[in-house]
Amino acid sequence: MPVPDQRDPELTRRVLTQWLDRHLPGVRIPMIETPKTSGFSSETLLFDASWTEDGAQRHEPFVVRVAPLHYQIFPEPRFAEQYRLMRVLDERTDIPVPPIRWYEPSAEPLGAPFFVMGRVEGDVPTDMPPYHQDGWVTEVAPEERAAMWWSPLEIMATLHRLDVDALDLGFLDQPAWGATGLDQRLNYYEHYLHWAYDGPQETALRALEWLRANRVDEPDPPAVLWGDARIGNIIFRKGEPRAVLDWETAMLGAPEEDLAWYMFLDRHHSEGIGVPRLVGFPSYEDTVTRYETLLGRPMRHLDYYEVLSGFKFSVIMARIGQAMIDFGWIERDHDFPYDNNCTRLLARILGGLQ
Repeated sequence: MPVPDQRDPELTRRVLTQWLDRHLPGVRIPMIETPKTSGFSSETLLFDASWTEDGAQRHEPFVVRVAPLHYQIFPEPRFAEQYRLMRVLDERTDIPVPPIRWYEPSAEPLGAPFFVMGRVEGDVPTDMPPYHQDGWVTEVAPEERAAMWWSPLEIMATLHRLDVDALDLGFLDQPAWGATGLDQRLNYYEHYLHWAYDGPQETALRALEWLRANRVDEPDPPAVLWGDARIGNIIFRKGEPRAVLDWETAMLGAPEEDLAWYMFLDRHHSEGIGVPRLVGFPSYEDTVTRYETLLGRPMRHLDYYEVLSGFKFSVIMARIGQAMIDFGWIERDHDFPYDNNCTRLLARILGGLQ
C-alpha cells in the first residue's frame, strides 16, 4: 500500500552525494528518483552514481532503503536487524539478495536510518493489481510461471537449512514475546492487532482463539525464516530469481510457517479476490510434496500454519485499513479494516475446520 511522500528530489540528491562521498570520493549523482508514493515499511530511493577509482571511471546503480518516517505498518520496525541479516546473507550464504553496501544509523542525513544496496534489474510480480489478475505475469508463458513458483522454494530450503549459530543469527530471536516460534508469533501479533486498529476484529480474534486452542508442537531446532515468503518479494528475470527482497519480518521458527505464508498469499491473490490461478502455477499439493523433498522431511500441521498466515495478514490489513482512515481515503467507520479479502478468506478457512 503506497503512502504519500513529500521528499524534495534535489535536496535529497545533494544530501546523498555529500554522504556517499565518504565512501566513494568524488562521487557524482546526476539525479535521484524519489517516488511520489512509497511503502509503509520503508521508503525506496533510486539513483545512479559515477566516480573515479584507480584512474578509471566507475558507474553503478544503487537503491536506498530508508526506515519508516511518515507512517509505519509494524509497531516495532526492525530496520537495523533487516540490514544486518541482509549483509550476512549477501556475504556468507548463497541466498540471492542485492549487494549490500553501506548502513547509516543516524537520522541526520535523511530523517531516518538508511542503507544502500546495489540495484538488481528485473521484474517483480505485482500486488496491486494482484499478479493473477493483471500485469506482466499474466502475459508470460506457463513454463515461466512454473519456474517462478518452483525456484523460490529452493531458495527457501537453503535459507531454512542455514546454521543459526555459525552465522550468528540469534539476533533474529525475539524473547521479549515468549519462547522461540509460536509463542513469540502469537503474542506479538496479538499485541500488533490491538495496536494496528481499535475497532472490531471478530475474524482475527476468532482465528487467534483457534490458534491458541489448537497449538501444535515445533520439535525441530528453529530455522531462519524469511517472514514474507512470496513471489511478490522477488526480482525475476525470465523466470529466474535475481534477488530476494523485504526481510523486515525475518525471525526464527518452523519452516512450515514460511511455506504456508508462501501459499496463503498466492491463494489470497487468486481465490481471495475471486479470480482463478494462472495456468502454469503448480498446485499447492505439488508444492508441499516438492518442499518435503527439498527439506528432507515431512511438512507438519500445514492447516494450522495456514490459519496463522491468515491471522497475521488480517492484522496487517487492519493496519492498512487504519492508515486509509488516517489519510482520509475512507471514512472512520468504514468496515475495510476488519472486512476485506483477507478476512473473508480466513473466515472461510476457519469455517472448514469446524
